[in-house]
Amino acid sequence: MIIEHARNEAYLSNTYLVCDHQGGSAVVIDAGGPLEPVFAAAERLDVEPSMVLLTHHHHDHVSEVGGLTARWPSVPVLISPLERDLVGAATGTIDTGERLTPGELVIRPLHTPGHTRGMLSLLIEHRGSASVFTGDTLFRDSVGGVRAPGHTTFQALKDSIMGTLMELDSDTEIYPGHSDPTTVGREWEHNPFIRIWRGLDREGSQSCIALGDPATLVLLGPDYDGGHKAWVRWADGSDDIVPGSQVEAIS
Repeated sequence: MIIEHARNEAYLSNTYLVCDHQGGSAVVIDAGGPLEPVFAAAERLDVEPSMVLLTHHHHDHVSEVGGLTARWPSVPVLISPLERDLVGAATGTIDTGERLTPGELVIRPLHTPGHTRGMLSLLIEHRGSASVFTGDTLFRDSVGGVRAPGHTTFQALKDSIMGTLMELDSDTEIYPGHSDPTTVGREWEHNPFIRIWRGLDREGSQSCIALGDPATLVLLGPDYDGGHKAWVRWADGSDDIVPGSQVEAIS
C-alpha cells in the first residue's frame, strides 16, 4: 500500500491518496488539503482515483472536493448516509458493513461518531498490512472534540475509540484527519485520554471555568495543533471534550 498526503497549512488537515501499487488502483480520502501535491503524486504513481471517500462533512475536510471532481469528473464522492445532505458535492454514501475493493485494496468503513454523528473511520487492508484513516476521532496523543457542528456525545467518542479503533491490531497505522500519523499500539500506551480510560492514570480534580461555566478539569491534554484539548466534567456529572483555550483553571 502506498500512502501520499497533502496538508493544509491553515487547518493542518490532510488529504490522502492511497493506492495498491504504482499503476494500480487508488482512492482519495478527505479533501481539505492542497490538491497540487495529490495530483502530482497521482501522475508520478500513474494512478487515477476510483472514488473520493469523506470521513465527515466539516469544511476543512471537504473544501476542495470541487477541485478533485474537476480533475477527475467521473469519480464518485462518498460519505456517511447520516451526512449525505450536508455536502452538496457528495454523489453517494458508504456505511459500516460495506466492503469496497478497488484493485487490491479492501476498504471497510467504521462508524465512529462523537465529533460528528456520521463520522467514518476508513480501515484499508492490503497484502497483510492495515491502515485506518480516523478523520477527527483520534489523533496522535489526542482525541476529537464533541462541540463541533453535528457532534454527538463524549460517551459516543469514547466508545468509538475504545470499542472500535483500539480493538484493531496494535500495528495498524493511524492516519488522522489532522497532523501526523501514529499506530494503534502507540496510542494505546501513550495517548493520555486512553490511559485514563484504561485506568492507568488518575483523573484530575481541579476546579475550572469551561466555556464560561464551572466544571472539573479531568485532563488538559495535547492537541494536534500544538495547543490543548480539555476533558471536563460538568456539575451534573456529564463529561465533555472542549478546546483547551476555552478552559480557565481556578487556583
